[in-house]
Amino acid sequence: MRQWRLSSEEMLVYNVLGRFDPRDVLLGALAIVTVVYLFVLARGLLRARASERVAPSASFVATGFVANFFDTLGIGSFATTTAIFRHWRLVRDERIPGTLNTGNTFPTILQAFIYTKIVPVDARTLILMIAAAAVGAWLGAGFVARWPRRRVQIGMGGALLAAAAVMLAAQLHIVPSGGELLRLDGARLAVGLVGNFGLGMLMTIGIGLYAPCMILVTLLGMNPTAAFPIMMGSCAFLMPVASARFIRAKCYDPRATFGMLLGGAPAVLIAAFIIRSLPLDAVRWLVVIVVVYTAFGLLRTALSRHSGVEPSIAPPLNPVEATPVVTP
Repeated sequence: MRQWRLSSEEMLVYNVLGRFDPRDVLLGALAIVTVVYLFVLARGLLRARASERVAPSASFVATGFVANFFDTLGIGSFATTTAIFRHWRLVRDERIPGTLNTGNTFPTILQAFIYTKIVPVDARTLILMIAAAAVGAWLGAGFVARWPRRRVQIGMGGALLAAAAVMLAAQLHIVPSGGELLRLDGARLAVGLVGNFGLGMLMTIGIGLYAPCMILVTLLGMNPTAAFPIMMGSCAFLMPVASARFIRAKCYDPRATFGMLLGGAPAVLIAAFIIRSLPLDAVRWLVVIVVVYTAFGLLRTALSRHSGVEPSIAPPLNPVEATPVVTP
């Protein structure tokens, strides 16, 4: 009988294809997206410098550090950041959705690079879920960037209440704990794509994707650990897409964005490689309480302005620089 042997060229091709991981292509694409995002952001900051201050204060750097530290551990950054912005009046309400996306993008990209390779999940499921979220963010940012302040306040208030409900359901173990699947097919995959598309749109309003995405994948029977590369990869691709539209529309805060980038990047590395895990139950309960309080504050402000009654609150001070923050 003839013995089949591979030539040296065929063996090389076999070895290359045998080690091929589609996630490497995904990370290569993410590297390109990162470069484009940083270029768009740098150009936007240079243009903003002509009309307003761009150099960040310590308060914005600290906000980026705290929010993205807990974000890396799975809590999410949007609700935390919104609460900080609202409590200390660091960013105008109509600029908060854009700032959440532009300021947290680079730290989220770092998370995606770290977790995409170390957590096993089917490459096709991962790529399709990420693509669905990115398309949703592109469409959503186009609408939100044109919203007036009151509509943004109402939208974020409702979104935060929904986020608090999702967090509460997870804390009370109302939702299933998940299964063992690392791949979605058929109807499950279709539901996952539609769900992540919707979550991508909601990201542009100010509701974080992490907690809802965790619930989505567990409801579909996936292993909860599979949520980490899916939710971090989704955000890493959709946030640059949404950020580009917010930057183009000038619907973001340049100082906050720059500061959050500077503070968020080291926070991700510390949380991922040094801390790795913490007992976070108490922190999650605190986040739920703060998110609900912030949501009602947004809705109250929107409704009081609509009725022609402005809350009698003096112009606040920036806690670091002690300079008045203008709130028209």
